Amino acid sequence: MEKTILVVTDAWHPQVNGVVRTLDELARSLKEQGVTVHFLTPERFATFPLPFYPDIRLAPPMRRHVADAIDAVEPDYIHIATEGPLGLVARAVCLRRKLPFTTSYHTRFPEFVSARLPIPESWSYWWLRQFHNSGNGMMVATASLGTEMAARGFHNIKRWTRGIDATLFDPALRQDLSLPRPIFLNVGRVAVEKNLPAFLDLDLPGSKVVVGDGPDLATLRQRYPDVHFLGKRMGAELATIYASADVFVFPSRVDTFGLVILEALASGCPVAAFPVTAPNDILGDGGGVLSNDLRQAALDALKLSREDARRKALTFSWGECARQFLSNLDGVPSNAFARRGRRIGQTV
Repeated sequence: MEKTILVVTDAWHPQVNGVVRTLDELARSLKEQGVTVHFLTPERFATFPLPFYPDIRLAPPMRRHVADAIDAVEPDYIHIATEGPLGLVARAVCLRRKLPFTTSYHTRFPEFVSARLPIPESWSYWWLRQFHNSGNGMMVATASLGTEMAARGFHNIKRWTRGIDATLFDPALRQDLSLPRPIFLNVGRVAVEKNLPAFLDLDLPGSKVVVGDGPDLATLRQRYPDVHFLGKRMGAELATIYASADVFVFPSRVDTFGLVILEALASGCPVAAFPVTAPNDILGDGGGVLSNDLRQAALDALKLSREDARRKALTFSWGECARQFLSNLDGVPSNAFARRGRRIGQTV
């Protein structure tokens, strides 16, 4: 019997980030496995800009609107992907109606918030525990992140890996970028939590290239005039830049996964990173160099095999991502029983 899943997410197009990419690929892969996925996103509601990120817009919907959306889909399962306003309202509706739901943890909001505001990380983690522990399972991308979150008091943690489009990201796209080599590349949001100065301050030969947009772009362009900031690039153009770089430098210490690591590896570009959650899980057995001395890691990564980097990326797939997601729903009660007797007009 075909399953129907409703995914509630505050992160959605036109945002360009790992959450949106993951949900897009999840829906495509689940469809191939005979599962219908519906999305409840900010597109349906009036929105307001996220502080510090005006290009990201959030929706504060009424409970009735979310309840009506659930009634219209009548999903077998509900997955709340984000802890934003839409996710909060969906959680409240599910708890009120006694509807089972799962959640996922994509972003280290405690570190994100404390980097900008005088709010202790412990307060944010307390709030996140209330959010996620009230559901029927919290999905995380890596084993080490799951261990860390369990130590912080999160329950019923489930692994949910990520994948890569190995057709789009291809070493064969390598070409001359007309820049001095070696080329050290970073791709991602240009913002404080990405720890970009840890890369940009390094004394490295050749060229440093940064691809991406974000609130710190203008400041970093002025501060680092010798760095090539290319702005947002997409599709084949982005894939060509990956394939044409010599080392991908990933300075973030707080990412929960980092799809850009897989994109670089699939393009035949070895990775240099700190030995922290995400890089440890992906690169612990090859494909890059992990060290607290990021400069040495970047120089050592130049010696790695581009073919080995590609092979490492091919151990990940969006098909396996979808299969793990479905497996995480085993044991979660279907919403079918809870829908009985619940129709429009009933208390939400």
